[in-house]
Amino acid sequence: MGPLSARLLIQRGRPKSDRLGKIRSLDLSGLNLLSEHLDPKLLSRLKQLQELDLSNNQLETLPANLGLSHLRILRCTNNQLGDVTVLCQFPQLEELSLEGNPFLTVSDNLKVSFLLPRLRKVNGKDASSTCSQVENLNRELTSRVTAHWEKFMAALSPEEEAEKAQADFVRSAVRDVRYGPESLSDFTQWRVRMISEELVASGGTQVHEADISERPSKATATQEPRARPVASKRPGDVPVNLSPNKRVCTSPLAQVEGSPVGSAGSQTALQLEPLHFLQCHSKNNSPRDLETQLWACAFEPAWDEGQAGATSQTVATCGGEAVCVIDCQTGIVLHKYKAPSEEFFSVAWTALTVVTQAGHKKRWSVLAAAGLRGLVRLLHVQAGFCCGLIRAHKKAIATLCFSPTHETHLFTASYDKRIILWDIGAPNHDYEFQASQLLTLDTTSIALRLCPVASCPDAYLLAGCEGGCHCWDVRLDQPQKRRVCEVEFVFSEGAEATGRRVDGLAFVNEDVVASKGSSLGTICLWSWSQTWQGRGSGSTVAVVVLARLQWSPTELAYFSLSTCPGEGMVLCGDEEGNVWIYDVRPLVAQQPPPPAAPQAPTQILKWPQPRALGQTVNRTMVNMVVADPTFTYLTALTDSNIVAIWRRNQP
Repeated sequence: MGPLSARLLIQRGRPKSDRLGKIRSLDLSGLNLLSEHLDPKLLSRLKQLQELDLSNNQLETLPANLGLSHLRILRCTNNQLGDVTVLCQFPQLEELSLEGNPFLTVSDNLKVSFLLPRLRKVNGKDASSTCSQVENLNRELTSRVTAHWEKFMAALSPEEEAEKAQADFVRSAVRDVRYGPESLSDFTQWRVRMISEELVASGGTQVHEADISERPSKATATQEPRARPVASKRPGDVPVNLSPNKRVCTSPLAQVEGSPVGSAGSQTALQLEPLHFLQCHSKNNSPRDLETQLWACAFEPAWDEGQAGATSQTVATCGGEAVCVIDCQTGIVLHKYKAPSEEFFSVAWTALTVVTQAGHKKRWSVLAAAGLRGLVRLLHVQAGFCCGLIRAHKKAIATLCFSPTHETHLFTASYDKRIILWDIGAPNHDYEFQASQLLTLDTTSIALRLCPVASCPDAYLLAGCEGGCHCWDVRLDQPQKRRVCEVEFVFSEGAEATGRRVDGLAFVNEDVVASKGSSLGTICLWSWSQTWQGRGSGSTVAVVVLARLQWSPTELAYFSLSTCPGEGMVLCGDEEGNVWIYDVRPLVAQQPPPPAAPQAPTQILKWPQPRALGQTVNRTMVNMVVADPTFTYLTALTDSNIVAIWRRNQP
């Protein structure tokens, strides 16, 4: 398609007229238009245009001077747009559609809400909740920039030139003022610059929090009393969109109790402050839903160069028919993805480099989610849609994980007693995945946890299964594409040493493994390297135990443990709503033999009392608890449909 012509506009315009100035609605969808095809001189003749459809083209941006001041409805779905600030030229816009633009992010959604005060609907949904988020963020940013101004001006010497000092202030504010999740940093830094420049222009005497008009009735989450939690075992897609957070409450510091670990003496208890208790996985968003089980959560890694081992403060959670992406600092549910008739059991993150049709390289955070239906959904979190579907198994998928060394390699473990290694590949120009199957690993029982061996992730895979802890050779240079278990690890001697469920499995460091389930009331720390060196010709090998950790004596299963390798921490929930926290650095550093008695936890994080929660939660089970690698945020999932988030306060 070449440049637009007046004849084409008249053909596609409504009502029918031979004059461009009479057209009120114009459909330019599906014409493969490029940005340079939009001639501002021609389009500015559409003086009465109120509705414009530019969907299904190849637009990377819109010209800044289209002159369509009366435009009320704009559709730009399925394009290549990468910036929304140009939309400020449409001050009367009330409805906007931007779905299918893979390079727009959550920050762009917030910019749209800020720039267009009359906006009522975005992507067919009410815009009031996004506006509320913008107002809250803007209020906090204004306060922080103002405080930064006062501190900056107080430090100036009389000799410094005012003009240069003010320019330095804008740069320092953009560099130093931080608030909100990393996924919103583009928006927050954009607003910090605007607020700073406004402060400078007014000499520090005036700054407006936001030029956002009042919206009709903003929805608020209804708080309802909750009844008893229910204990159980776990046996057409809706697009991802910004969702209002359902914050139950914030509450005072949680109660903690604990005992020193090892013989080095008492350790300082962590100061953990409960920030948010969210009910964001409810069926039909009902606050009365207390039965949706929440099964897995994972922090999004920070993929930027120079941030190896760091994370964002963004966590993905799954349970019921929903996957949620939550900012831990603010409690905002950034995205919510629903799949009717699905029950999600597992989530895992990776990052991919994709090349646009224009040849630009982009870095994507991709979230894989799977569960009851045996399907793996690949979610493009920043843009907010499902961009891939893998029909991985005929039975439910219990767990999945990405390879730490190959960003496109994904392991899936199913109730069909198979583990499959997939290469999801890179998305094509239509942002579609073509997954291929690399390996099939046969199991004798259902795999519950997958864990590539930390020191050699391309060679071996550990799995905690209903029938024990097993290991497979996953080297791709071997000819066999279907393989059986290489070895089973046993944790005690005697006839009952094998075949015991292992429902918790994670590496504490390059060598030490934490596992749970093989022995009632304890978590086992064992050495991978020493155990592997002692392997003989048999199909089983006894693990070399470094220490045992005291845990709940419950006979209930499926409380998943996790580790925080950078901080030497092991975490696990229990049936009473407690979070057991272990600092195992003294244990893994000590010389053999291991301590005879199980070691007490560093502390036990108690579930806040009903009065602190502001509702009736008499008892709840913590199915899973994870921390980011810096142990700044802690997220716990319960069987009563609650996501709990704590923050560590540094001493």
